[in-house]
Amino acid sequence: MSSSTTSGAGTGVPDKTVTVVHLMRHGEVDNPEGVLYGRLPGYHLSELGHRMAERVAEHLAGNDITAVVASPLERAQETAAPIAKEHSLDLTTDERLIEAGNVFQGKTFGVGDGALRKPGNWKHLRNPFRPSWGEPYIEQVVRMKAALDAAKDAARGHEAVCVSHQLPVWTIRSFVERRRLWHDPRNRQCTLASLTSFTYIGDRIVSVAYSEPARDLVPAHLLAGAKPVKGAKGFGA
Repeated sequence: MSSSTTSGAGTGVPDKTVTVVHLMRHGEVDNPEGVLYGRLPGYHLSELGHRMAERVAEHLAGNDITAVVASPLERAQETAAPIAKEHSLDLTTDERLIEAGNVFQGKTFGVGDGALRKPGNWKHLRNPFRPSWGEPYIEQVVRMKAALDAAKDAARGHEAVCVSHQLPVWTIRSFVERRRLWHDPRNRQCTLASLTSFTYIGDRIVSVAYSEPARDLVPAHLLAGAKPVKGAKGFGA
């Protein structure tokens, strides 16, 4: 992570400006076939997903939000729209916030009835540390960190909201909190419509916090799997 910038050229005075970037996962998606939709177009929020988005907009209504950015995918755009409207802001799009690429998109994913029943797909599982079935974790880190930094610059001294997707959100959080990037997907702490909030001092991330403003709307079976992870972590001023 970069060191703090100076408040003026040649002054040598550290920039102590505090900026918060809330990295939000989109709400529930209308996906009756249960496919891994990945980056495919045409997947929109369900009625419940829209309620989740509205709930988070209400939760952030009193915050000093000056920038709202979203992945280009419909579910992210629709999640971000109520927040932008609440703060009378234009919604901007950042391609770097997009879902992780995955060779199994468009397919159901399971051993007995999904893509894994076909031996031809097993080659994609040879290296879970990269991972071999999709966009490498480190590439997700690079683009997500750049997107966060851009949002920080746009909202410097205030707050920004970036709407993205579960895996990229969890990957950048794991990197910032110095955890290994490969993991058990069942243990991600990144439920629907959750906020992973990065606090910057100057240009340096100093803490991460996690919250679930729409937790009561999330189906119970989606809350059961994730193991607790410390909700906030500091890195020193």
